Amino acid sequence: MNRNEDARFKALRVMPQSLRDFISAIPIVDVHEHHIPEILLNPQVNLLQLFQQSYAGWTQARPYPLPSETRASDPMLAGTSPTTWETLAPFLEKSGSNSFVRNLVSAITELHGAGERAITRGNWEALEASVRRQHQRPEWCREVLRRAGIERLITDPYTDPLLDAGASYNSVVRINAFACGWHAGSRDHNGNSARDLLRKLGMEPSSFDDYLAAFEKLVDGLASRHQVALKNALAYDRDVAFDEHDEKLARQTWGKASPSAAERKAFGDFVVDRLSELAGERDVPVQMHLGTALIRGSHPLNVAGLVERHPGTRFLLMHLAYPWSRDLLGMAFVYRNIWLDLTWSLLLSPSHFKLALHEAIEILPDEARMMIGGDNWHVEETYGTMKRARQLISEVLEEKLAASYFRSEDAQRLAAKILRENALGFFKLK
Repeated sequence: MNRNEDARFKALRVMPQSLRDFISAIPIVDVHEHHIPEILLNPQVNLLQLFQQSYAGWTQARPYPLPSETRASDPMLAGTSPTTWETLAPFLEKSGSNSFVRNLVSAITELHGAGERAITRGNWEALEASVRRQHQRPEWCREVLRRAGIERLITDPYTDPLLDAGASYNSVVRINAFACGWHAGSRDHNGNSARDLLRKLGMEPSSFDDYLAAFEKLVDGLASRHQVALKNALAYDRDVAFDEHDEKLARQTWGKASPSAAERKAFGDFVVDRLSELAGERDVPVQMHLGTALIRGSHPLNVAGLVERHPGTRFLLMHLAYPWSRDLLGMAFVYRNIWLDLTWSLLLSPSHFKLALHEAIEILPDEARMMIGGDNWHVEETYGTMKRARQLISEVLEEKLAASYFRSEDAQRLAAKILRENALGFFKLK
């Protein structure tokens, strides 16, 4: 956003207007997307692909395996068939009431349609033609993000955790591969190898001590790659109970092709602890996925020990830890090194999001604790998500005003913090 745009936004604070108008004009700093080049820059996108490479796709196939399952490839990255009504119908007729589907349909029809609100047998071919035509235009993604009112964007490019997304994007380093890096052949659930990633940085660790030393170079090089945080998504690989580390057991795990479950956990616990320590020393935020995923082990209270051991590290805990949002809010009141990323929760259940946001406003110790992201692959879904975020935040704040909880000035101030200002400060974005 340039100076003129910033001045116009500041002027909104003194202009008489509705709360919704004010919120609709706030430039968003989007703190979490999965905009990765092989999807975002693909000029051959079709309508079916928008569904399959979105959370609507999760209604048909969960893209990560449970411990009892195996998978040959990530369905989010698999090749897409031609669009037909028969391939769209499972989303629209079988899963049409699902919130992910509703959000995506709304965005697609608004961006590619002619005023209709549904995808039907009568209009899907016209929508397909628009999707294919627009995605062949290099400027399409930028146009949609601009229409969504997104000022800055942070992406998690999990297929290439060291990706330098350039000056127009910031990114984060997903640390899963490093927590699973006990052997040259070991990989995380996304197929990433710690040894391969470190080789890109010019390092070939031959011992456990070399491996630990490499983490300093990894963290110290973030800024040179336009990266602003570490991302812990290990809830998709294991439980998130990062216990007090057992260095002896972690060391003996190094180099083993098939370590025991206890050894794998000890290794991961040690690595997460060390990276959290480095993040605190360098004042680098740590994003952490909580809730759902491998759901038996993703409860937010599982990370309480890690948060306590690193009081100087700023943890951004994600997704309102659905379905354990109240437990997360309790943690965020007790531990003052916790911030909340509201990402994804508003897509999963708008009604739950509104209830949780009401309670978060009342519970959190200060107004700097919340920020928002889209958590999407294609810009159409990002557009719909940001439109929904503005709508739901407006509804909650209007309800607070109707209950005389606070004044309109308070509501405006809080909305600007959630959508923009908190993220600028938290990630130290210029």
